[in-house]
Amino acid sequence: MTTPSVEYAQLSPMLVIFTVAIAGVIVEAFVPARLRRTSHLVLGLGGTAVAVLAVVLLAVNFSSPGSATVMGAVAVDGPTLFLQGTILIVAFLALLLIGERRVENAVSVGAAHAAVGADAFAPRASAVPGSDAEREATDAGAEQTEVFPLTMFAVGGMLLFPASNDLLTMFVALEVFSLPLYLLCALARRRRLLSQESALKYFLLGAFSSAFFLFGVALLYGYAGTLALPGIGDVVEARTENSTLLLVGAGLVAVGLLFKIGAVPFHSWIPDVYQGAPTPITAFMAAATKVAAFGAMLRMFYVALPALRDEWRPLLWGVAILTMLVGAVLAVSQTDVKRMLAYSSVTHAGFMLTGLVAADRAGLSSTMFYLFAYGFSTLGAFAVVGLVRDRDGEVPVLSQWAGLGRRSPLIGATFALFLLAFAGIPLTSGFVGKFAVFQAAVQGGATPVVLVGILSSAIAAFFYVRVIVAMFFTEPTSDTQVVVVPSALTGVALFLATAVTIVLGLAPQPILDLADSAAQFVR
Repeated sequence: MTTPSVEYAQLSPMLVIFTVAIAGVIVEAFVPARLRRTSHLVLGLGGTAVAVLAVVLLAVNFSSPGSATVMGAVAVDGPTLFLQGTILIVAFLALLLIGERRVENAVSVGAAHAAVGADAFAPRASAVPGSDAEREATDAGAEQTEVFPLTMFAVGGMLLFPASNDLLTMFVALEVFSLPLYLLCALARRRRLLSQESALKYFLLGAFSSAFFLFGVALLYGYAGTLALPGIGDVVEARTENSTLLLVGAGLVAVGLLFKIGAVPFHSWIPDVYQGAPTPITAFMAAATKVAAFGAMLRMFYVALPALRDEWRPLLWGVAILTMLVGAVLAVSQTDVKRMLAYSSVTHAGFMLTGLVAADRAGLSSTMFYLFAYGFSTLGAFAVVGLVRDRDGEVPVLSQWAGLGRRSPLIGATFALFLLAFAGIPLTSGFVGKFAVFQAAVQGGATPVVLVGILSSAIAAFFYVRVIVAMFFTEPTSDTQVVVVPSALTGVALFLATAVTIVLGLAPQPILDLADSAAQFVR
């Protein structure tokens, strides 16, 4: 019998995050309410920074192609370290948004014009008597600080998901990050019924997808006699004929993973959940969950099922085409900014699948770069959405964004930059990401998918430009719109997201080279 071994140094990023999550539970239990938020912020931001440092140290001492640790259950290789670093940096910025606690005050358009002038942001104003803002100001003790340990548990599961080297570990990681997300979606302090409804939808559909995934795991184990991804890959490669267990099992596992990335036809939860969840949680989910889920998909198809390429590539071709077209077409009709961004995320899932279907090293590296670039743009876009408010809270209705860019030029320009990045306009990170995945797909023989991707990009550009036109070239239709001054936490998150979006558009080569050097799975 082999003695179990745990390579603690190789697992240090995940161990740090889970330690912080457990410490957060202790803080919730024993620290006085007035000190909890500060304690959680110090723990969360400090722990995430330490975990990023641990990833960097592992990368510096990395020897290709990596190693399988914990009895082969966890793979520490190039894709693992690249995606874990991406998740941690995005989680750090998301914690800044989640940790924001201020009264979101409202002013009228007239007052905003008088006070702002040419300033970038509208100033703070006193809360309107009897408004939600005033009630929130007098109810600060009701803040739900449990959001911090829940977020850290979700981050820990996301770190493990793309590193999972066997199906059982992958399922455990899936549940570890999904269960906290179900709860986080229900914690909105305003529009609570909508928030709780979105959480319930997410939970029910997520439970179904987990059941599909687990049933697929059982069938693959019945076929291969092992849960290890490399072992399944060896058995599939040595097969003499296709087996029903293999094909159905692979399909069911793919359903569970496609649900998590929000691909059509498993996307129906995305707009409702993104709209109903608290905006900082939506930002965190939209950015980090996609990175983790795509990391697991890449490992599944490139390590366990590469010999089944001729069977799964046509399927993913169809899913990618449907995802790009359906997401883009449905986004055009949206009047709610959060729902529009939700359908935009569906479209981008299709673009990322375009890189995956290349089924080679170029496809792997380009998809990882796309995930890195998309994470920052998405988090920044939702951060801006959280700043646009009236006296009753957030204002996601597009018609009420009219004139926003003229009253608050910096906020308008920042949001326009993220929209242009989503559209793939040159000199933004989105253009480089799309070019990379499309080039890899063409080289991999998936030219029809790329042509559909270009068409979808053209459709998507319409609704992105529509928002920019509303912000800068449309007269206001409401006298209650306001942009709240971000505090230091939101300001830092927005600044970093904006900087990364611009830098990756102007000088993407270092990250492209890093993704290319990391694009090799250990077997």
